[in-house]
Amino acid sequence: MGRSALLTVVLVGVCLCLTAVYADTEDDGKLLCICENGKGTCTNGTCRGDVCFYTWVQGNEEKGCFPKRTYKEHCFSSFEHFYIICCKENECNANSTPPPNINGEPTTKPPKIPPPELWIAMSLLLLIITGCMCGLVVFLRFRRARCKLRKAEDNDVTMLKVPHGDDPKYSDIFDEFCTSGSGTGLPYLVQRTMARQISLVECVGKGRYGEVWRGTWMGESVAVKIFSSRDEQSWFRETEIYNTVQLRHDNILGFIASDMTSKNSSTQLWLVTHFHELGSLYDFLQHSSLEPESCLRMCLSVACGLVHLHTEIVSSQEKPAIAHRDLKSRNILVKRNGQCCIADLGLAVIHSQSHDYLDVGNNPRVGTKRYMAPEVLDETIRVDIFESYKQTDIWALGLVFWEITRRTIVNGIVEEYRPPFFDLVPSDPSFEEMKKVVCVDHQRPSLHNRLHSHPILSAIVKIMKECWYQSPPARLTALRVRKTLSKLDHDSDFSTEKLKQDI
Repeated sequence: MGRSALLTVVLVGVCLCLTAVYADTEDDGKLLCICENGKGTCTNGTCRGDVCFYTWVQGNEEKGCFPKRTYKEHCFSSFEHFYIICCKENECNANSTPPPNINGEPTTKPPKIPPPELWIAMSLLLLIITGCMCGLVVFLRFRRARCKLRKAEDNDVTMLKVPHGDDPKYSDIFDEFCTSGSGTGLPYLVQRTMARQISLVECVGKGRYGEVWRGTWMGESVAVKIFSSRDEQSWFRETEIYNTVQLRHDNILGFIASDMTSKNSSTQLWLVTHFHELGSLYDFLQHSSLEPESCLRMCLSVACGLVHLHTEIVSSQEKPAIAHRDLKSRNILVKRNGQCCIADLGLAVIHSQSHDYLDVGNNPRVGTKRYMAPEVLDETIRVDIFESYKQTDIWALGLVFWEITRRTIVNGIVEEYRPPFFDLVPSDPSFEEMKKVVCVDHQRPSLHNRLHSHPILSAIVKIMKECWYQSPPARLTALRVRKTLSKLDHDSDFSTEKLKQDI
């Protein structure tokens, strides 16, 4: 407020006080003046005084009266944004108006401030318009992402019974919503909304955990794993890990959403992931055989996924180290490009060296006996040390490699699919049966002679044997396995290219 305006306020206040003092002196010859103000000091729109006045202050008008003692002091003052006139006749201030301008500035009243109701209506309208624009942007980005999916180029895969083409690029859609630091990205309320928009199409697998269905969402196929009520801890553990850990990797099954729903008075636990039509590695190896180069790349992809799990990442998007604890061919899925991705983290153990914690979960379920390492079977494993769990994964990794190599063609020879130790234990071995074979008899899966005649297969056989040492610390690490296979893959590509050039 300027000095002039402040002075005006003081003036008016003084006038009003004095007006009140002299209000009862009508019979002393006081003038009757028109009185208009917002302070409620007027009586029937009039007042009594020695002088009537009219003021205009920056668009605000007021009328009233002065006592005789103060009118000289105020009536003959002039200010930059202030106009006042005084008169000494009854109601002489009734029709007073300001001059057209004061010091060159017009005295037209400024526009009135809109009432609060109008502001609220305008704000709501602006909010609705903004929401519509955001919705349009999201819709257009979805359309663009789906166009990318349709234009994905096909990749040739050098293996039998593998369809051409890439897997759907789910990330093109989900990256639109993912936010850093939120696990794989989607907020839980968004996950629930998506899960309830999925239509189940067909059941593609059953097991002790429940069922796996192929569903559709936004025109794309997704996998829906429906857990049985007795396996609730596995659902909870996977949901917990996927929502808190940065697990997005080409060789880890892509997570989409998790939801708990009620259907027919029963609770259903859903885990929604990327869909891979070739199914699990176990299913794939039943009816498909491989060339050595395809075998190598498949083994390498599993090793890459395990390295990502085992590695702690310290950055703005932290990832603790994770041990799988139930690695087997049934928990590995085959992608269209011939690579694999690791699934089923229901038994996973989490460790962070930087934050000094080891989280083993609260799942009463144990791993698969056929794939258990010796220290698990004889119960000598150090459960308080994270490295112990990683070493059991390496044991199982060697068994998975063994399954893959059995189905690899060398010199026109390929073996039928069989699970590890098929010739030493029954189809559903007990804990004691596995313990006798692995810990007491020190048996290992048998290796066909043909594997030693091919450089790639013989190198993989060497890795397998180093994964099966009885002493856990003597086994290879996932990183060493990956590096060895990567070098083998590079040398194989170089030899193939050189052979082409020679031809």
